[in-house]
Amino acid sequence: MKKVITYGTFDLFHEGHYKLLERAKKLGDYLIVGVTTENYDDSRGKLNVQEGLMERIENVRNSGLADEIIIEEYEGQKINDIQKNKVDIFAIGSDWVGKFDYLKEYCKVVYLERTKGVSSTQLRAENNGVLMLGVIGYGCIANRFITESKYVSGVNVEGVYGPNKESLKKFADKHELTFFETDQAKFFDKVDAVYIASPHLTHYEYIKNALDRGKHVLCEKPMVLSEKEAKEVYDLALARELVLLEAIKTAYAPGFIRLVSVAKSGLIGQIKNVDATFTKLVDGNVRELQSHTMGGSMTELATYPLLAIIKLLGTKFEDIDFYSYIDQDKEIDLFTKINLKYDNAVASAKVGLGVKSEGDLVIAGTKGYIYVPSPWWKTEYFEVRYEDFSKNKKHYYKFEGDGLRYELAEFVSMINKNYHQTYKLMANDSIAINGVIEKYLQGKNIKRI
Repeated sequence: MKKVITYGTFDLFHEGHYKLLERAKKLGDYLIVGVTTENYDDSRGKLNVQEGLMERIENVRNSGLADEIIIEEYEGQKINDIQKNKVDIFAIGSDWVGKFDYLKEYCKVVYLERTKGVSSTQLRAENNGVLMLGVIGYGCIANRFITESKYVSGVNVEGVYGPNKESLKKFADKHELTFFETDQAKFFDKVDAVYIASPHLTHYEYIKNALDRGKHVLCEKPMVLSEKEAKEVYDLALARELVLLEAIKTAYAPGFIRLVSVAKSGLIGQIKNVDATFTKLVDGNVRELQSHTMGGSMTELATYPLLAIIKLLGTKFEDIDFYSYIDQDKEIDLFTKINLKYDNAVASAKVGLGVKSEGDLVIAGTKGYIYVPSPWWKTEYFEVRYEDFSKNKKHYYKFEGDGLRYELAEFVSMINKNYHQTYKLMANDSIAINGVIEKYLQGKNIKRI
């Protein structure tokens, strides 16, 4: 007897799950299905699982395809299960190609190609709460987003839109998407929501068009390039009763959320200064270094340190100035320092694509300070420090993968709960961040260095 084993969360069981189990079953005579526990899903960074373990097991059982159902509880269990059950074939969806090649030592590994053309019709028909998402753009961030989306339950990336048919087809084939589309209206008709990962200058029009078509929007940072545009699109989303969220991954990460709470709890007294830095060295003929695509350190990186400053000190700063090192040939800033003055505090942000500095975050208070090491925007660890170092306290939190799963999970959760705001990134926070970038692009208070 040939035994086949497969694993999954199987949350919101749908036709896509059924087809996968059906194809796995055809590989042998006996199918074992492993269903993950909540704790294991959490440990591997799977977010937003909506159904309990017993409900998910029952859904798999009701499919009639599983000869045996087991529970997956820990990393490495697959090896033990395969050996204990004398399994001949391990089968998993082709979106995980290569990830489970280590199991070839124990059995044959088969990556099952995703069944296209099922999700859009079946998931909607079953009304099981799975969000059908379309991607606008097909660059580096869009590729990373597709990978991260696999760790968020309740959402399925269906297709991609853009102007270049050849690039779209390559992207859709790579990620086994159901469709690609160069016609914007047709694209919107096929999805419930969109993730915008196109060049900065295109965001504003795409957001408006999507909202006008009744689609929820998750948009990469900077969402737009002016305070006026930011206010306009948030007002439009509210009027349409749709979710509009700026995709600043740090804002939704567990460690950063806890950091802000600790800092504002009074443990370090009154916050008087925030220093946040994000720099990386970029070279070559890339979009980030091109002025016609609005590249440069401010547009590419300033969102992150400004997020930290605004979440800690608020949006009502009184004064702002910039110090920039500008590449004369490329006409972009390779380094900028931003100084903000509040009524009772000051802050500075440093960003650079051509100057490297320590990427840390320091929050200074009247009783102590908080130190977050580089890369602070992927907050996994921070330390509350005092004059009496024996009182220092270390905090540790997981930051899974590239972090894009956190923004997507928040987006899906807001839609499901019919929330139009999240405390993690309020509309006013986003408007203020986009407003600072606008001031810089207008050339206000810039001193060259």
